[in-house]
Amino acid sequence: MRGHDTAALVLRATLGPMLFAHGWNKVNGPGGLQGTTGWFEALGLEPAEVHARMAAGTEMAAGVGITLGAAGPLPAAAAIGLMTVAARTDHRGKGFFVFKGGWEYAGVVGGAAVALAALGNGRYSLDRLLPGRQRTGVGPALLAAGLGTVSAAALLAACYRPERKPDEPQTDQSR
Repeated sequence: MRGHDTAALVLRATLGPMLFAHGWNKVNGPGGLQGTTGWFEALGLEPAEVHARMAAGTEMAAGVGITLGAAGPLPAAAAIGLMTVAARTDHRGKGFFVFKGGWEYAGVVGGAAVALAALGNGRYSLDRLLPGRQRTGVGPALLAAGLGTVSAAALLAACYRPERKPDEPQTDQSR
């Protein structure tokens, strides 16, 4: 099992700090939280300031949880939810490749989070220290994927109100 433990550690050490850095950048990057709020407002996420804070906090918390190997598979579910929202809002309609604004990055991060949930956090994790916290296999992967996707869908249904382009057909935005 050491190969699985090492794979989980490498995946956590890659995915966790990257998520944390993305959240940190939303708060402390060049535009700060105000810039992130403006970006989210342009995407159609209402109220934008709440979503900017929520996205930054969720990315940082998921990043820490994944890095430390704590509370699996919940941090993976958070990452999946974040990437689902990103794919639907910022990357939608821009194709696959991230250099063209596409969903490639969101898909890879989401897929890596599902893989981590299936692997479990492994021997080199905080979860290992707690009895009964080692969860691996299809169940945790489905839980992470389902919880992340359903949470993202609920958030989008409640709060995503993109501006309609003049050539787009009218849709019911009251849902």
